[in-house]
Amino acid sequence: MAASKLQALWNHPAGPKTIHFWAPTFKWGISIANVADFSKPPEKLSYPQQLAVTCTGIIWSRYSTVITPKNWNLFSVNVAMGTTGLYQLSRKIRHDYFSEPEAAVANDD
Repeated sequence: MAASKLQALWNHPAGPKTIHFWAPTFKWGISIANVADFSKPPEKLSYPQQLAVTCTGIIWSRYSTVITPKNWNLFSVNVAMGTTGLYQLSRKIRHDYFSEPEAAVANDD
């Protein structure tokens, strides 16, 4: 049973013998790096970078559902990119627009 599933994956039009498998697989590095940046202070995050990650994730998630062959690896990596990008943008926006400035508090002392 497992051998037949592995053979089906191997021979799939978006399987490991094609670029349709390897490009999204390596793209996971971007999402992993974005997750690693969750511990980075929000002031060090970049709006242009996170907008690019978010938009890329959203646009290519949609595209990956209409192309042939269906490439669920591409879909999942782009959902992850969009999700991590939105989270990072929300952290940056909360920090820049909704947090109280700590410098003003320090100057009052």
